[in-house]
Amino acid sequence: MPEYDLHIERTGINGMENMKDFKRSCYCAEPRLKDRHKELSLCGWVQRVRDMGSLVFIDLRDRTGIIQLAFDENTPKDVFEKAVLAKPEYVLAAKGRVRERVSKNKDIPTGDIEIEVSELRILAVSDTPPFEITENCTTNELIRLKHRYLDLRRPNLQANIMLRHKITKLTRDYFDENGFIEIETPIMIKSTPEGARDYLVPSRIQKGKFYALPQSPQLYKQLSMVAGFDRYMQIARCFRDEDLRADRQPEFTQIDLEMSFVDMDDVLDIVEGYMARLFGEIMGKEITLPLPRMSYKEAMERFGSDKPDTRYGMEIFDLSDLTGQSAFGVFRTALDEGGSVRGICAKNAASALTRKEIDKLIDYIKGIGGKGIAWIKITGEDITSSFKKYMTQEETDAIISRAGAHEGDVILIISDADDGSVLSQLGSLRIELSHKLDLVPKGIYNLLWIVEFPFFEYDKETKTYNAMHHPFTAPMDECLDYLETDKAKVRAKAYDLVLNGVELSSGSIRITDPELQSRIFKLLGLSEEEAARKFGYLLEAFKYGPPPHGGMGIGLDRLVMQLLECESLREVVAFPKVQNASEPMTNCPDIVDVSQLDELGLMIKQ
Repeated sequence: MPEYDLHIERTGINGMENMKDFKRSCYCAEPRLKDRHKELSLCGWVQRVRDMGSLVFIDLRDRTGIIQLAFDENTPKDVFEKAVLAKPEYVLAAKGRVRERVSKNKDIPTGDIEIEVSELRILAVSDTPPFEITENCTTNELIRLKHRYLDLRRPNLQANIMLRHKITKLTRDYFDENGFIEIETPIMIKSTPEGARDYLVPSRIQKGKFYALPQSPQLYKQLSMVAGFDRYMQIARCFRDEDLRADRQPEFTQIDLEMSFVDMDDVLDIVEGYMARLFGEIMGKEITLPLPRMSYKEAMERFGSDKPDTRYGMEIFDLSDLTGQSAFGVFRTALDEGGSVRGICAKNAASALTRKEIDKLIDYIKGIGGKGIAWIKITGEDITSSFKKYMTQEETDAIISRAGAHEGDVILIISDADDGSVLSQLGSLRIELSHKLDLVPKGIYNLLWIVEFPFFEYDKETKTYNAMHHPFTAPMDECLDYLETDKAKVRAKAYDLVLNGVELSSGSIRITDPELQSRIFKLLGLSEEEAARKFGYLLEAFKYGPPPHGGMGIGLDRLVMQLLECESLREVVAFPKVQNASEPMTNCPDIVDVSQLDELGLMIKQ
């Protein structure tokens, strides 16, 4: 039996005390020295108890912070006895006067004061938690996630969730002020291809048929445009059955918007205004508008990524023209087969990138499908290279000059018959080096737009072109003649917003011409019958005067994660899933009763 129950028996208190006749007057972190002599009522959890015999101090915690409760010789006897019984995570209600502390704590906002407690109620007792409720808890994350309700009591996680709330409120306010109407779209919808697996929901009434959970509200928001709601927004829940990673959860929240009678610049202007408001009010930072724009082609050639992190340099440079006549067969073969030779320069990295570390980088590149790395290291007067014996001094000097390399630098070079592979491998190597060499600055937020995406992407295995975006994305007007004849030349009216190397949002101007939409479906291999079955309701709607429209979705979870510079989405989502898409706290997904399966007409295949 808990000690408090024994205390109840000894003192005759009838059960756990309650909040009757007790009204909280403020949160724990709100009182200050100016409030001396005020009578306050506070509620919260016990963070720490210091029992010094004739003196007891309790740190009381709520979501705003901590305040010290003081019990001494002036405290009523029954109150003092209860204070002695309190343990970490007990829930207390305390009443008393604010007084100045003798020993002040400059580490907390309330460190100048304490509460001289005159009344104390124990509202709930607690077992000893499986981990300490502290800011920087080092307990295994799986244990913390199993007890997520305790993990969420930690100040840093509570601050993250409260910042997310502020961002959500600001979002609704901003879009409302700009004429947007929030419209809820269905959670159970028709399954449509959107690039990831759908989560399916079986119908009990129509056995053998399924709803899908939305990967996005894409078609419904377009139908809202047809309906005449020319500015739509929604804080939308979305679901994708795909492998998880640090910045991906199976269920996520999207700031979804769509606008009628607009072009790409109109959509980008609205989102830029939102970002300026967000950074100004939430982060206290001013961002310069308009945001920079970079074409997909330029992003890939400079950074090897369509979501480049521009907070540090180490940009890619092309060495193909300098190595075409080289005696180094690796370079020459790649170029003869239509590929390229490109590199990056790691500044002042010669001491950090030992031969052992370079070998690790080579293994890393091989692990992502590459063949290896050629390198040049400049140390004082000495220049060492993995391919020095195949190059003339003039050729080596030309590479060093193109790289802009100096003493202490290391040049890392990749070549391949596939130019796209060279760029993507160097992009990955650039990110790997940024962490290894600690190149990423903190507190810097670089936003930019990536525009002019390819409409199609080439699949080397099937030797076919597939849509890079959803099938309702409009191609650029000047590219329409190439749709059937030269797919590699077709660019899309698509745009992504990137923050510090993370894609925050993706959007496009949509197709509203039924004839063009039919062409696109045909190019993507959809027959008229299949297109009608999957998207017939949208095509039918487009017969009745669809306005030109476009929009995008901004990942709210990723946005908060980036603003807080967190390592994982689990730090900004209240009840997240882990790598295998399960939730340790509730142990879901879980088996269900056979009777439930029978109702749905389903049977588990072993």
